[in-house]
Amino acid sequence: MYELLRHKIISLELLPGAPLSRVQLSADYRVSQTPVREALLKLAEEQLIDVFPQAATKVSLIDTRHAEETHFLRRAIELEIVRDLALNSTPELLATLKSLLDRQVSLQEKQDFGGFAETDQEFHRCMYSAAGKEALWKLVRSRSGHIDRLRRLHLPAAGKITRIVNDHSQILEAIVRGDPLAAQQHLRTHLSGTLESMEQIRAGHPQFFA
Repeated sequence: MYELLRHKIISLELLPGAPLSRVQLSADYRVSQTPVREALLKLAEEQLIDVFPQAATKVSLIDTRHAEETHFLRRAIELEIVRDLALNSTPELLATLKSLLDRQVSLQEKQDFGGFAETDQEFHRCMYSAAGKEALWKLVRSRSGHIDRLRRLHLPAAGKITRIVNDHSQILEAIVRGDPLAAQQHLRTHLSGTLESMEQIRAGHPQFFA
């Protein structure tokens, strides 16, 4: 239930501010209220829902300060990860990243924003795994709800998907060349894109923001 509801929130199938009913969720998914309650508690810990006792439970509005803090954390971690991978890549890692990049190109052509977003996440998760930092991926993921929703709102913008594909391609090429400085520079550019456009995104969807 947690993974299902989290996916619906991150993908914007459940929009910021949308009400959530434990009773209704239990009925919709034909489960008892216990797993629903546990899922909602975990989502509340990640600040993806707001619980107002004896009143209502709603999908949280996007908190831009939280998004900025998560971006800072993720950038600090991933700059070190791509450096390590550029210095210690393996054929298996390069093949996996290339396969994910090819999949992104295919999803780009289909304008499949949901699939593209998931493959984008998998590209980064793969790098954490290859660097032996899967626990840090879990940490980043637990804090990424707000910035991931920002990115999801930004994906349909003209040229955004193309930029992501180009960024990933340049990061991969730098890792292949064994060039840690270039890998870090391309990653820094890649991760900055959504925050640079945050005010524009917010202006287009003011009702979704705290």
